[in-house]
Amino acid sequence: MELLSVNVGRAKAVEYTNSASGATGIDKRPVAGPVRVEAPGPAGTGASGVAGDAVCDLRFHGGPDRAAYAFAREDLDVWESELGRPLAPGSFGENLTTRGLDVNNALIGERWRIGEELVVEVTGGRIPCRTFAGFLEERGWVRRFNESTAGPGALLRVITPGEIRAGDPMTVVHRPDHGVTVARLHRAATADRSLLPEMLVAAEWMESGLLALARKYAEKYGPDAATASETPASDSAS
Repeated sequence: MELLSVNVGRAKAVEYTNSASGATGIDKRPVAGPVRVEAPGPAGTGASGVAGDAVCDLRFHGGPDRAAYAFAREDLDVWESELGRPLAPGSFGENLTTRGLDVNNALIGERWRIGEELVVEVTGGRIPCRTFAGFLEERGWVRRFNESTAGPGALLRVITPGEIRAGDPMTVVHRPDHGVTVARLHRAATADRSLLPEMLVAAEWMESGLLALARKYAEKYGPDAATASETPASDSAS
């Protein structure tokens, strides 16, 4: 398992973003050399945890629970075939492009060591928004991404800061004792909200937005969650 690339994006003004600033940092490119990764400030005020990476919509990006975003090269390969075009590392706005790591079946709260110092913790999966769709220029992209078997990729919290670079080894150093994976939490948040109460076994590790959604749903429906239905979420990290 290895880190294939570290990717950062500069703020760019575009017409398709959700951000009040009118800019997005989704267009991320691989960086040569070491990059510092550390916990950013509080949600809503903090930037990316990856040095040199722009965060423009603080509602859904940045902060301690979304310090970085990882996506597997293997899943980019799936999308290359489906979209019929090459996808370089960073093409999905990910900070970390991995190889050989099952990102989407990682458990919420699972920890990875990257290189010699950095330890990160999985907090959830990406829920796409209009910015992501506009960046890729694909109609119906939000639904298509949510329904794909390729998986959503993983949002990460920084446990131990450190420098990383392309080619660094990646190791799973901790797996919590529950069965909530990135892929299962993503399904609960987008396609089958009756699953949300079950996700609360991973509450102490979950990204704050997904946790709030799960708690709100559980409080509203309780034991009747399996028969309730709501419109899937369509805005989160992108």
